Amino acid sequence: MQRLKGQKALITGASSGIGRGIAIAMAKEGAQVGINYYKNLEGAEETLKQVEANGGEGIILQANVGDPEEVEGMFKKFLDAFGTIDIMVTNAGIQKDAPFLEMDFKDWQQVLNINLSGQFLCAQFAAKEFIKRGVVKDRSKAAGKIICMSSVHDIIPWAGHINYATSKGGVMMMMKTMAQELAHHKIRVNAISPGAIKTPINEEVWQNEEKRKELLELIPYQRIGKPKDIGNTAVWLASDESDYVNGTTIYVDGCMTLYPGFIGNG
Repeated sequence: MQRLKGQKALITGASSGIGRGIAIAMAKEGAQVGINYYKNLEGAEETLKQVEANGGEGIILQANVGDPEEVEGMFKKFLDAFGTIDIMVTNAGIQKDAPFLEMDFKDWQQVLNINLSGQFLCAQFAAKEFIKRGVVKDRSKAAGKIICMSSVHDIIPWAGHINYATSKGGVMMMMKTMAQELAHHKIRVNAISPGAIKTPINEEVWQNEEKRKELLELIPYQRIGKPKDIGNTAVWLASDESDYVNGTTIYVDGCMTLYPGFIGNG
């Protein structure tokens, strides 16, 4: 039995990597998926191709999630196509790396705008739709599910990436606050914090054997994650199997956050 049969899921940043993995996993479980991208249309088309190859149905939606007007337009197209929304995955994110003393303020703002404000905007639009519609009993026990994408760097400092780590720390508290405010509406809000996942954004690590070995030393489980690891977790969080899970973060990291060398774990 498909766990998300008949449900409608919007996934931001789904043109590659983790977002693509979530779109495919949810499509396999019967969800119709909205595949958001900003600049990588070719990647979004490949995601759609894989969704359809797995028996799913999807649409491609272009939008900069940090722009309220574009987010509104994206939701309008999604609702015009599918009529309603059941699952919102706020996955879109970027990196603009530099040491703290050299960080350009524009790069600071851009990362916070996409990684944090973008998740806020998409979650808010989705939550308003969930409240307007209410619970659809034959579909889900919840009125709606919001899954925020964080990172192990919501608790592990990351020198040279202060804007990214700050954005993910903000996602954690934003998620908890949303969950607290929305629970009485029967809306569940949770977050996934991936560890080292093999995606295009960190391709330089996979192509460098020395860096790859250094990374594996930080992962007690001794393997690097795949997008489907996050996709499977997102499916569970969106399904009724996790109906009593609300306001929590699931670390999908091969025990990386418990590595003794990190601050607070020694």
